Amino acid sequence: MPLVTMREMLKEARAHRYAVGAFEFWSYDSAYAVASAAKSLNVPVILQVGPFEKDFMDGYKNAVTMAKMAADYFDLPIAIHLDHAEEYSEVVEALESGFTSVMIDASKMEFDKNVELTCKVVEKAKEYGASVEAEIGKLAGNEANISNDEDDQTDPAMAAEFVRRTGVDCLAVAIGTAHGFYVRPPKINIDRLREIAAVVEIPLVLHGGSGTPEDKVAEACKNGIAKVNICTEFIAAYGKGFNGQNTEGFKYNVNSLFREGRNAGSALAKKKMELFLSGRI
Repeated sequence: MPLVTMREMLKEARAHRYAVGAFEFWSYDSAYAVASAAKSLNVPVILQVGPFEKDFMDGYKNAVTMAKMAADYFDLPIAIHLDHAEEYSEVVEALESGFTSVMIDASKMEFDKNVELTCKVVEKAKEYGASVEAEIGKLAGNEANISNDEDDQTDPAMAAEFVRRTGVDCLAVAIGTAHGFYVRPPKINIDRLREIAAVVEIPLVLHGGSGTPEDKVAEACKNGIAKVNICTEFIAAYGKGFNGQNTEGFKYNVNSLFREGRNAGSALAKKKMELFLSGRI
């Protein structure tokens, strides 16, 4: 199956109160782990690439090739998405390489500058038929050294204006999650999410899904979140599965060394997808 955009799958998800999982991948094996989980549940999935993954795979074109392999093998709707691009040039490079979806993250900029750059990306993405994600608000964690105070969270009125002026397909919002594993218990602001969802009709995106309490994730998916990003937790599960194989009497062949990492990653991905689907109507 050809790679698809996020546009229709996220519209469907928001309408039926569930979310599509978006997982960072860095190889065909990691793409396989995610896609096999999605296939077992018969749901679409998003494979994401950030700066680390791009460098590990030696460029966007190789990432697209691996995503296509997974989509063809599993005959599954898969979108390949550029995660957290901060420069217009990154977006163009990904689109030219065959990405079906891109995120421009100008959330550190002043509001009008964020709007300006996002509009530029939206226009460029139209040439390729690609979907666009943008962000309003700030998350704590690996993305930036900032607080997780409510003042940094997405303002509903600003979000509505941003969507109206840019025409983005989906919007990442800050409601108390953080990138990476949490260093303190998170306070997920579902009330803020409801306020945003009341004035923003397009699908909303939850970044920082790793380690977020399951009940809060499920509640978020029922209140406008249509895409949930998982990176750190997927990598950790994959790595622990791999590391656990090197025991006494271990035989070094492809299956014995690598299979458990893939299996562990796939099991984690499936568990997350089931959570995101829990409130589907």
